[in-house]
Amino acid sequence: MAQLIDVILHLDAHLVEWVAMFGPWFYLVMFLVIFCETGLVVTPFLPGDSLLFALGALAAIENGPDVWILLISLTIAGILGDTVNYHIGKYLGPKVFEKDTRFFKKKYLDQTSAFYDKWGSFTVVAARFAPIARTFAPFVAGIGAMNYKRFISYNILGAIAWVFTFILAGYFFGNLPVVKRNFHVVIFGVIFVSLLPMLVPWLKSKFAKTA
Repeated sequence: MAQLIDVILHLDAHLVEWVAMFGPWFYLVMFLVIFCETGLVVTPFLPGDSLLFALGALAAIENGPDVWILLISLTIAGILGDTVNYHIGKYLGPKVFEKDTRFFKKKYLDQTSAFYDKWGSFTVVAARFAPIARTFAPFVAGIGAMNYKRFISYNILGAIAWVFTFILAGYFFGNLPVVKRNFHVVIFGVIFVSLLPMLVPWLKSKFAKTA
């Protein structure tokens, strides 16, 4: 876990190493990370927002990865990930949450269900910007048997909005001197802001119980 935290907070340095290590296969590795983070309910801990931001910053430097390849390939990864996750939820249903395990925790399901209570079908888009909920939103959509045409429309819209927002933010702002000097702080800020849509309702419920 400590190693994962180090990777997330120092993504800029690690990504440079991975580009040198994997060469052209780097795009495939990033594709798989985004696919797994959105498509497999056992991997909600993988970096999403922070990775996309760091990739955008890396693409802006000389000899960095091509920004358009990243935008297109990772959008496709996000769409395919949610699609697979939807079908996992549809066919496995709530059975996997009958008992808490290391990866399957009922609180994750409850938090995502709260998203649906607030946003309805648009949750498939809104949850893209919230870690953990991003992984479980398509799964819950599958459990609830959301109309597939409606799901895939929101899925595509959400993937485009999510990937383009964070990669382009990194591309245009990630290499500003103040950002580069404090990159780990910026990454932490990105993670914190991404968690706000889930933290605020949780805090409200806690305060309501103690009131």
